[in-house]
Amino acid sequence: MGPTGDVVFGSPVPVCSVNRLRWDLNVEQIQQLADDLIANTKKVYDRVGALDLASVTFENTLKALADVEVDYTVQRNMLDFPQHVSPCKEVRMASTEADKRLSEFDVEMSMREDVYQRIVALEKKKKATDGLSAESKRYMERLIKLGRRNGLHLARETQEEIKSIKKRLSNLCIDFNKNLNEDTTGLTFIRDELGGLPEDFLSSLEKDGENLKVTLKYPHYFPTMKKCFVPETRRKLEEAFNSRCREENSAILKELVELRARKSSLLGFPTHADFVLEMNMAKSAKKVASFLEELACKLKPLGDEERLVILKLKEKECKKRSLPFNGELHAWDTRYFMTQVEETQYAVDQNLLKEYFPMEVVTQGLLDIYQDLLGLAFELVDGASVWHPDVTLYCVKDRQHGQVVGQFYLDLFPREGKYGHAACFGLQPGCLLPDGTRQMSVAAMVANFSKPTADAPSLLQHDEVETYFHEFGHVMHQLCAEADYAMFSGTHVERDFVEAPSQMLENWVWEKEPLQRMSRHYKTGSAIPDELLDKLIKSRLANTGLFNLRQIVLAKVDQALHTRSGLDPAEEYARLCQEVLGIPASPGTNMPATFGHLAGGYDAQYYGYLWSEVFSMDMFYARFKQEGIMNPKVGLDYRKFILRPGGSEDASEMLRKFLGREPKQEAFLLSKGLTVEQGVGTPCPC
Repeated sequence: MGPTGDVVFGSPVPVCSVNRLRWDLNVEQIQQLADDLIANTKKVYDRVGALDLASVTFENTLKALADVEVDYTVQRNMLDFPQHVSPCKEVRMASTEADKRLSEFDVEMSMREDVYQRIVALEKKKKATDGLSAESKRYMERLIKLGRRNGLHLARETQEEIKSIKKRLSNLCIDFNKNLNEDTTGLTFIRDELGGLPEDFLSSLEKDGENLKVTLKYPHYFPTMKKCFVPETRRKLEEAFNSRCREENSAILKELVELRARKSSLLGFPTHADFVLEMNMAKSAKKVASFLEELACKLKPLGDEERLVILKLKEKECKKRSLPFNGELHAWDTRYFMTQVEETQYAVDQNLLKEYFPMEVVTQGLLDIYQDLLGLAFELVDGASVWHPDVTLYCVKDRQHGQVVGQFYLDLFPREGKYGHAACFGLQPGCLLPDGTRQMSVAAMVANFSKPTADAPSLLQHDEVETYFHEFGHVMHQLCAEADYAMFSGTHVERDFVEAPSQMLENWVWEKEPLQRMSRHYKTGSAIPDELLDKLIKSRLANTGLFNLRQIVLAKVDQALHTRSGLDPAEEYARLCQEVLGIPASPGTNMPATFGHLAGGYDAQYYGYLWSEVFSMDMFYARFKQEGIMNPKVGLDYRKFILRPGGSEDASEMLRKFLGREPKQEAFLLSKGLTVEQGVGTPCPC
């Protein structure tokens, strides 16, 4: 049992509750502000870089860099976030260009050998650093470590090569994801080709004469893949989905992988994965490989069983619909028959279930649960300045003291050119300002849930409710963190721990009390019947083998591309699908070219989703499940030990404090439907 006791929140310094973000910038203003930001930030770096080595102090070196970082982070986010959400294509393009220029500038500043030398000189001055707080020392050590990871201790010509590679890499990553965001591919089908899909879904589709248009955006693609009983329709959609941006992104991915390997080699690392993992809990590619391999071996028998069940369902379906059956499963079969498993083995009717999850009810229930659990109060901000009419803004206060904690935006529905997944974006870091007051944190949750229609409100699938809970968990992490430095604000923790706080909160959508609080039938207002609720909760283990084996495939593709040279991504993905999942990839597709994580900061780190689940499950079962899932005392411990430090402490230290012991793997393995020998302590991967 972890520690409990009086948890006192409230910043010891005054909070500056100003939202400094503007969303009305036009193309010219974005360009001008990017110029100004670069010039003003460079002045500070020039000033630090010109200091006499003997005269460096905390104030003129570390504090000067920390202060400019706060302002730079806010302004930069204001300029590069619109590329993901602005309804205006010209603004999105200007924002993308600003992001490229600022990314190049980031590289320039990260390669300032003169600034690096001043920080190293400060570290050597015992008098100047003796009185520093633990977090200030961590900040200084981190800057020195980052300097070495940028090669600032190497010969000048090597530094120049690293700098040019870093600039090219940042532009390639921006282009890779911009291509996916801007993709507008859609397929048209006659009504009969969309058999099995509910009427509310069909009536929401754009009409093209007699045909209906299905886009490749999530609210169209996933429901069709789950419920359409016409295999040819699913085949066409799946092939199109995994061929998005195939030509342009395949070329980008090839260059990304080669440049990353070259840069890591210049820095003395055997592979790019080893370079990246040095900063994570895992520390090495070897450790990640054995974690994934061991988990795959444990899950394989479960996956084999599930595949046989699905194959039997397919055979039955083929007989029923007079379709040929050749004993094979295809990539376009998996979601459809996995949904059938839920509906036949667990009797969960997804179409019926979503009628109990209207967006407004889910949102209110979710907000209430988070407020009660973490001791917070949310208030809708009327007339807020936002980037689109669909967007809402909330102010968050500490329930006990009434002190402002931060603000968050919700942007939940799809539109053309918008970021296509669900994600949390930190926009204004919660950290100390130059005058010593605390800047409140501001974040945005961006998602793509089904829009309301004339006949029905937005109705969420249960897995969308889970996504909502997960991403909102990141929002809470952004807001509840109280680090002193922008570098350690919000979710700036080890990348293989960053998902753990949100994954832990996903458990609430599989528990009776929270589910009752965020559901109500959209027509009658009635609660979900207990029988349906019990079936849903039992269905959590449905398809767990195949689902997690697919996560292992993606993690292994990511590791392979960043540990071995000359691999063809599509071939490697196809090989792993066959070997690990036992279901082939569709010929001619190139899923890695659509895999935004490879260019979105998760390179060599996709394994982190599974790795961090070890900790999320341990936290949930050891504390919340034992002491009460809505126990506010445990919730406040969670806020204090896991969310409040941000990245100012190591994740392993936070876990020890919250759990009251070292982490263990049992809860994780049990949550995957695997048996754990009693009495045998399963050591954690870390």
